[in-house]
Order: sequence, then C-alpha cells, then structure tokens
Amino acid sequence: MRAVARPATILRAVPAGRAHERGRALRRRGLAVLGVVAALALWQGTVLLLRVPRYIAPSPVEVAVALRVEAGTLAANAWPTILETLGGFLVGNVIAVAIAIGFVHNRTFQHTVYPLAVTVRTLPIVAISPILVLLLGNGYAPKIAIAALITFFPTLVNMVDGLNAVDPQAQELMHVLSATRWEVFRYLRWPTSLPYLFSALRIASTASLLGAIVAEWIGSNKGLGYLILAATYDYRTPLLYATMAVASAIALALFGVISVLERYAVPWRRAEGATD
Repeated sequence: MRAVARPATILRAVPAGRAHERGRALRRRGLAVLGVVAALALWQGTVLLLRVPRYIAPSPVEVAVALRVEAGTLAANAWPTILETLGGFLVGNVIAVAIAIGFVHNRTFQHTVYPLAVTVRTLPIVAISPILVLLLGNGYAPKIAIAALITFFPTLVNMVDGLNAVDPQAQELMHVLSATRWEVFRYLRWPTSLPYLFSALRIASTASLLGAIVAEWIGSNKGLGYLILAATYDYRTPLLYATMAVASAIALALFGVISVLERYAVPWRRAEGATD
C-alpha cells in the first residue's frame, strides 16, 4: 500500500526548495562579484607594478574618479545612445518576428526574402552606416536603423527555428482536432518559440547598443560613441574607459531586463533549471 504524503510535509518541502534555490542564486551572484573584484584588483596591480602610463591604460581608481568627475558629461551622452539602442531593439525585433511568422506560413515568401536577409547580414555594418546616414540624415533615424539592422538577423534566425521546432505529434493532434492556423500558432508554435525568442533577445539587447555606438562613430556630436572618439583624440584615457564602463553597464542592464522578462514569460524553463 503506497504511503500518501501528508499536507504538512508538502508545505515544509516547498519553502525548503525555495530556500535552496535562493541559496544557489546568492552563491552564483557572489561568485560573479568575486570575479569582478579579482579582475579589478589584477588590473590595479598590473598598472602599478609595470608603471603603465596613464594615457595608455589608467588604473581602476582613475576610472572611478573619471566616472565621478565626468558624471554630467557621461549622463548627457548616455541618454541619446539609450534612446537609439531601445529604438533599434524594438524596431529590429518586431520586424524580425513578423517576417519569421510570415516564413512559417508562406514558403514562397521565405524562399524569396530569406536570401536577401542573409545577403544584407554579410555586409559590414561599418560600410552600411555611411549610406544610412546619407539617406536618413544625421539625427536619431540612421542610428536607430543601424541598431535595428544589427539585431534583426539573429532574432529572425532564432525565431524561424523556434516556430518550426514544434512536436510533430502535437502538430498531428492539432490537425486531427481540425485546429485553424491561428489556433496552431497560438497554442503550439508561439509557446514553443518563446525560449528561442528570448535567447535571441538577450543577444540583441547587447548588439543593439553596439550598433548605436558604431552609428555614432560615423556622424554624431553626441552619444557614447561620439564621446569615445572625442576622448581618444584628446588622450583623455580615464574618460574613455569610463565611457566604456557606462556602455557596459547599459548593456548589462538590458540583458538583465530581458532575463527577468523571460522568467515570467517562460515559467516552464525556470522550473526545468530548478530541477537540474
């Protein structure tokens, strides 16, 4: 005769499992912080021991001072880059998802457009940027377009794979139940594609920032890309490193937001990770 678990035992097991999961998360974060601190300490020690000139490589302390002293300049130039990054991220991913859905439902459309997308992806972004600046002017539009372009292809490829990664048996069951295309998409294809989509979004969150910065190199008088060039030409190396630190912080923040959204949009993936 099988023993039945008592409700009190189950209630005690649930908090214990959550506490274990929180402990694992804290350990991972602690190791990440330890790695960053160790890298900064190694950097500081190397600069001091080898007496590296400031204009070549400043110490972390000098970079921290630049972050404090140039906070106003960094903030003023960060906002345009953030707007361009978010705009390119949204535009590029929305278009990529829409085209991927079209590919799944129309093979002729896929065979016609997919080679064009691959061809555009092979073009160097540095070569495309001046063309977009000439076509769209010197405002936000070309920067957003370049950021969208650099995020478009990874999301398109991942989304096509995700929409096609349905279980054949589940698809056959939907066919037996006379499900419409919309019902197959809503209840089968879309949920299956979500892990693929969020994997692409994590990549796109950092790639869109890179695209915005590259676009600002081509022609701009504001933004983190412009500030990187200005600091390089003026040999203000601490400001250069501080600007890169701000750009890295923005990319990490975007990556973190996407990861948090994934935890709520794809809860079954979190449950699988907890059981590993």
